[in-house]
Amino acid sequence: MQMVLVIYERKKATLVKNIQNPDEITPLEWLSINQFLYEIRQIDSPCISVYYPYGKGPETMSLLKETKRNESFEKIEAKIENKISELRDNPISAGKFTKTLCIFGWIKNKKVNIKVIGTSKKLPYIYMASKKPFIKPFKDILKTNYNVLLVTLDQKSAKIQKYHGSQIISESKLGIDLQGRHRKGGQSQGRFLRARQTKIHVFFKKIANKVREMDSNSDLLLLGGIGPAKTEFYGELNSELAKKCRFVENLSFSTSNKEIEKKLIHHLYQYRKKYVAEIIEKYENLVKQGLTAKRNDVIFKALENGAVDTLIVSSNYYTDSQFKKILKMLEIAKSTSCKIEFASSPKIIQRLELDNSVLAILRYRIK
Repeated sequence: MQMVLVIYERKKATLVKNIQNPDEITPLEWLSINQFLYEIRQIDSPCISVYYPYGKGPETMSLLKETKRNESFEKIEAKIENKISELRDNPISAGKFTKTLCIFGWIKNKKVNIKVIGTSKKLPYIYMASKKPFIKPFKDILKTNYNVLLVTLDQKSAKIQKYHGSQIISESKLGIDLQGRHRKGGQSQGRFLRARQTKIHVFFKKIANKVREMDSNSDLLLLGGIGPAKTEFYGELNSELAKKCRFVENLSFSTSNKEIEKKLIHHLYQYRKKYVAEIIEKYENLVKQGLTAKRNDVIFKALENGAVDTLIVSSNYYTDSQFKKILKMLEIAKSTSCKIEFASSPKIIQRLELDNSVLAILRYRIK
């Protein structure tokens, strides 16, 4: 996914205080996980992905032994079991402590390869064999690997940076020579100001064109900079980019990379929270049309028949009595064109717990 980060303050927008939410991942851990996922995304082989809470290694090993796979996957699972045993006393974490351990295993050149990372955040329990590594929980819960375009500007200069996760993959700088004050002699003060404003307007159009050029399937546009330029520039955005636009406070050309990462993470969390809330709202609106399912046995059959469009799963489903059935549901969903969305908001998790941690939006009515 791509996302445009443009810093912007809108009169009707609610400004968010620049305070790190304790539920949000730290920039240092976010950077480490993004780098890890960049490497994992290069794997182009059938892969077993295992996520489990620290301390639940024995249960995870039992689960691996219970499930019968083909010979190649059995070899991978044996290596993963060994790795789980090693991690019991020496866990790995990108953060200060370990809540979830994530192991990926695949075969390359007839050799089993294993990569591991731990995180200080709670991720869904996953055991999945699929064509490629399953990294969706990182994106849904930790807001990693989004593509973001960050624009910082004033009336005479602009910097546009396209991010993929924590990496800047392209950058553009624009500027004009803009006289700040009217000098004595020559044109009148009024004519000078009109000419100056026209020059700024043309410059903003040039920036907007560059933003559109660099934007590709983005999800978020954050706009920022010191002074009135950001509010003036907003009017140059087309309707598609305007919908993606968010304001970021206290962003300037001198803002440190660490502070930019904090702001980026914060807005990604806000974006994801709104996105999941909209999916739940869509579910509620489709109930009367018979295009939803909430009983796990009904959802399971619908998945087998390819009738599920979106599977909404609590990130805390491990505590549910139908835990193993949900694991299988996730694997079936991954093997079809069904979208999987993990919810981590306490309010939405509480809502999902009423229905065994899973809801489904259907493609068509089922009997």
